[in-house]
Amino acid sequence: MEGSAIAAAPRVLAAGPGARRRRAVNRLMEAVSTLAAGLAVAVLGLVVVSVVVKAAPAISFRFITTNPQISPFGANTGGIANSIVGSLILVALATAMSVPVAVLIAIYTTEFAGGRIGALIRFALDLLNGVPTIVTGLFVFGILVLGARQSGWAGAIALAIIELPIVARSAQEVLALVPSSLREAGLALGLRRWRIVLRIVLPTALGGLITGSVLGVARVAGETAPLLFTTSTFSNLGLTTSPSQALPNIPITIFGLSESAAPSDHAQAWAASLVLILFVLLLSVVARALHERSRRRIRE
Repeated sequence: MEGSAIAAAPRVLAAGPGARRRRAVNRLMEAVSTLAAGLAVAVLGLVVVSVVVKAAPAISFRFITTNPQISPFGANTGGIANSIVGSLILVALATAMSVPVAVLIAIYTTEFAGGRIGALIRFALDLLNGVPTIVTGLFVFGILVLGARQSGWAGAIALAIIELPIVARSAQEVLALVPSSLREAGLALGLRRWRIVLRIVLPTALGGLITGSVLGVARVAGETAPLLFTTSTFSNLGLTTSPSQALPNIPITIFGLSESAAPSDHAQAWAASLVLILFVLLLSVVARALHERSRRRIRE
C-alpha cells in the first residue's frame, strides 16, 4: 500500500495544479544550466586554441631541450630547458614538504581529533587556501629572502604553503569516505587506533590520497606571484639544479618573455605557456584516473 502511494506520487505531481508551470521552469533551468556548462567549455577551448595558435611558430623539440641563448639584439634564440628543470625541482621540493604534513593533518582531524578541534582545523585550512598567493610570496620574502638572497628553497617553501591546504582538505574528504565498518572490524580484533589507520585506512584510501597530491601539484605548477618574490631570475641562462640558488622556472620565464620588446620572445612566451598547460593537463588526467580508481576500490 505504501509502495503504491510512493509510486503514484510522481504522477500526481505531474498532473496536479501548476504542473505546466513546473515543467516550464524545469526546462528553463535545464536550458540555463546547459548554456552555463557550454559557456565554460567554450571559454576553456578558446583559451587552449588561442595558446596553441600563437605558440605554433616557436614550439619545437629544440625549444624544449635547449637553454636560453640571447642574441646581440636581446632576443632569446634558445629554449626553456633550464626553466623546465627548475620548475620540476621547485614542485618536487614543495610536494615533498607539503604532502606528508598535509596527510598527517588529515589523519589527525579525521581519526583522532574531536568535533570542535577538527572543525577549527578545517576552517583554518580553508582560510589558508583562500589567502592570495602573492601574500604568501611576500610572507616568505620577508622571512627568508629579505636581507639574504632569492633561492630555490624559498620558492619551494612558498609553493608548499600554497599546496598544503589543498592536499590536506582533499585527504580529509578521502579518509572520511573509508567505511566505518573497516575501523570497527579492526577494533573488534583488538588493534590499536594507530595500527588501524596505518594498516587499514591508509591502504584503502591510498589512491585518493595520491589524487589529492597530484591536484595540489597541478595547482602550484603555474604559480607566478610567489616565485616573483622568492626565486625570480632573468639573467641565469644556464642549467641550475641547486636549490640554494635562484632557479629558473616556467612561470617567471613566461613573465620575462612577455615583457620583452622582441616579437620572437612573445611567441616563445606563448610556447612556454603551452608547455605549462600540457603539464597541468597531464597531471589533471592522471588525478582523474586515480580518483576513479580510488572510488571503485573504496566501494568494493
